Parts: sequence; structure tokens; C-alpha cells
Amino acid sequence: MRYMSEQDEVREIHERGLYFEELDAGAVYVHSPGRTMTEADNVLFTTLSMNTQALHLDAAFAATQPFGRRVMNSMFTLATMVGQSVSQLTQGTLMGQLGLTDVRFPHPLFPGDTLYTQTHIVDLRPSNSRPGLGVATFSHVGKNQDGITVAEATRVCLMFTREAHQKLQNGSFGEDDWL
Repeated sequence: MRYMSEQDEVREIHERGLYFEELDAGAVYVHSPGRTMTEADNVLFTTLSMNTQALHLDAAFAATQPFGRRVMNSMFTLATMVGQSVSQLTQGTLMGQLGLTDVRFPHPLFPGDTLYTQTHIVDLRPSNSRPGLGVATFSHVGKNQDGITVAEATRVCLMFTREAHQKLQNGSFGEDDWL
């Protein structure tokens, strides 16, 4: 075991996602930790987003409906599922999200359930319009604590390569490169 002396330089390690060239097409990334959903999450997100759906806000009403209780707002489920992938895949390496498609919620998520997410890298290709960047297609799948799929979405992102990101940090990634 090596111990640090006062003369040793401290190496800084910054947490980040993966650059385009580090993504592994065909791989499945398992994200952790899971996220246990709460009644407070549901009410807060639902009211912040101005969604007045009683299935999310009114426990007495929801008790009379087929599930017999409130269900989590599906937009919160989607946002959390995508969010669970950020630190492992796109933190600091994403230029922008290009779109979400194929969004499905095949089973409800309830307050008290825990959401676990995996991301499959479906496709990787260099950007046709932005040199030094790549387009990554992710398939996100969210499951509850019982392994039941509660959400799915395909997400397309514009990702930095290491070289393009270094140019940006050095100020040599010109304004024209962003247009």
C-alpha cells in the first residue's frame, strides 16, 4: 500500500458520463441506486406540472378506480427513469437531447414502489451535421421492485467526443460549430 506524502500532487478525478466513443453499442447499462417513489413526490410533481388528474392527487377518488389507490404521475416516472441514467452515461458529455419516442407505461407505478432503470445502447453514429459529435440512441427500461416493467422510452442524444469536449473547454470549439 502506498501512502501520500506532503510532496505528492493530488490528482483530481471528476465524475462524468461517457464520451461518444466510450459508449458500447449493444451493451446494457444498469443504473443504481433505485428510487423509491413517495406520496410527496407524486403530489409535488403533479402540482408543479399543473396536472390536475385526480388519480395522482385525490386518494378518495383514486380508491374508487380500478387500481384502488393513487398511481404515480407517468411523467415523473419518465423523468426519473431518464434521470437515473445521467450520472453513468451523459453527465457532462451530452450536448443535447434530440428526442424521445416509443414512450410506454405498460404497468402502473405506485407510491412506495422502487424504480430501477437499465439502458441499452441501440445505435451509435457520427453526427452528419456537427463534426466531432455523435448521435446515440438509448432504450431505457424502468422496472419496479418486483421486476415488472413500468416504463420504456427510446431517447436520442447528441454526445460529445472527448476531442470536441476538450476543444470546447479550451475555447477552440467555435460558435459556428454550434449552429
